[in-house]
Amino acid sequence: MSELFDLQGKTAVVIGAASGIGEAIAAGFARQGARAIGLDIKPDASRGIAALDVTDGAAVDRVLAEIDRQHGLDVVVCTPAVNVRKPILHYTDEELARVLDVNMTGSFRVVRAAGRAMTARKKGSIILLSSIRSQSVEPGQSVYAATKAGVVQLARTAAAEFGPAGVRVNAIAPGVIETPLTAQIKGHKEWYDAYAARSILGRWGRADELVGPAVFLASDASSYVTGTVLFVDGGWLAVDGRYTPPGM
Repeated sequence: MSELFDLQGKTAVVIGAASGIGEAIAAGFARQGARAIGLDIKPDASRGIAALDVTDGAAVDRVLAEIDRQHGLDVVVCTPAVNVRKPILHYTDEELARVLDVNMTGSFRVVRAAGRAMTARKKGSIILLSSIRSQSVEPGQSVYAATKAGVVQLARTAAAEFGPAGVRVNAIAPGVIETPLTAQIKGHKEWYDAYAARSILGRWGRADELVGPAVFLASDASSYVTGTVLFVDGGWLAVDGRYTPPGM
């Protein structure tokens, strides 16, 4: 069974590998034997992480094409996201454009560039990062939630278009995970504890708990899985979570 999850001989590109979920996935891919290539808007030569800004379409095309030329492109994971938490009526056009450009348009650019390379090679796995906010929202999450719902439909459409060429496209949708993106919440105890209590497991998730799902979708273990969303949310979406009836 271990051979199903083996990534030996595969080139796996992780965008957003400098921190958080992307960093954990890149390290996990390497442990499974992949040639793991980390890219990030904040490059780190000491860790072998090269520069890539998903808001720069020409750079996305150039970098992924060059990696494909040198090594072949077997797996691409796109994790970058930003969030501006505020009510709709307080959102500026600049904030709207920023969140859309990174989360939605950035994911599209990656899918397009990776899809070109992989459909030509007739194989590959593209993994996008959605969120529980694609399904369940709260005040202040309007644009972020909309982009994460859009990522789901992007993954499904790309799966439909690339599937005949042997390329799979899926999305992972985390729940509340301790990353730099959620640092604001961790510093607010009442908010942090409320989120922990909301999941079935009664706690936040760790970035390393996304590694298993990512390895699954990158490997031959998921060879018949495409166009789907894998929720990694501690059961957040499975229960109402607001009240436990007496005697339960």
